[in-house]
Amino acid sequence: MSCRSAFGRKAAFSALSILVALLIASQAVTVYFVYQQSGQINKLTKTSQTLQLESLQRKLPPSAKPMNKMRMAMVNMPLVMRNLPLAPSSEGMPMEAMGPLSNKTEDQVKHLLLQADPKKMFPELKDNLMDNLKRLKKSMTDADWKSFESWMHKWLLFELAKTPQKDEKKAIPAEKVQTKCQVEASFGGVHLGRFRPQCDENGDYLPKQCDASTGYCWCSYKNGTRIEGTETREKLDCPAVPRTMEPEEMIFSGVDFLKLDAEKGNK
Repeated sequence: MSCRSAFGRKAAFSALSILVALLIASQAVTVYFVYQQSGQINKLTKTSQTLQLESLQRKLPPSAKPMNKMRMAMVNMPLVMRNLPLAPSSEGMPMEAMGPLSNKTEDQVKHLLLQADPKKMFPELKDNLMDNLKRLKKSMTDADWKSFESWMHKWLLFELAKTPQKDEKKAIPAEKVQTKCQVEASFGGVHLGRFRPQCDENGDYLPKQCDASTGYCWCSYKNGTRIEGTETREKLDCPAVPRTMEPEEMIFSGVDFLKLDAEKGNK
């Protein structure tokens, strides 16, 4: 009997141990699944809250929406913009009890700040920009001024990004085109026997051309064409000749042409 009772106790203890192990395992599995689903539950909760907020915003009147946007903008402004000394009201009426003085941005912002904190003060800045900034710097602590400078720097970057500056292209002066006479006259280097023509102020060939290497002179048209029969080493007088010859004059030689031109001058 004692052996059977001992065997029964062992069997009962083993069964109880197995049951406890199964319970612990089931609890662990339950905790694991709950942990896995907690992320999804949080996402669903946030989505539900977002939908509720959007639904409330749609139900708000249109006039209330711009004020909410302005409040969000004021949250991002530096603290120094909210702690400036205020000019007293001319009628003695609290500013927070009054509406905005006008539709200007500064009046709307002042009204909004006074609604949040009626004790806020704002200075009267009536000088130019640099003097007003100097006055503000004197009235602020170093920390507030650093915060204000940081805000101005970000605002400047925003303005530069909004309206990028265009590079002004400098006009490149056009190169002066040289005439044939000027090109030949300005040819660089020293070359024996090379003829360099003489040009007038317009770049045309002068009526009288001389070659220093040979000592000869001759008469020439404005386009550089040499008048035949005028080449000589003696004194030569070449009157101003037209750019082109008339047909009846082309039958004469260069010497006859000079005589004909002189006769025209006497007439």
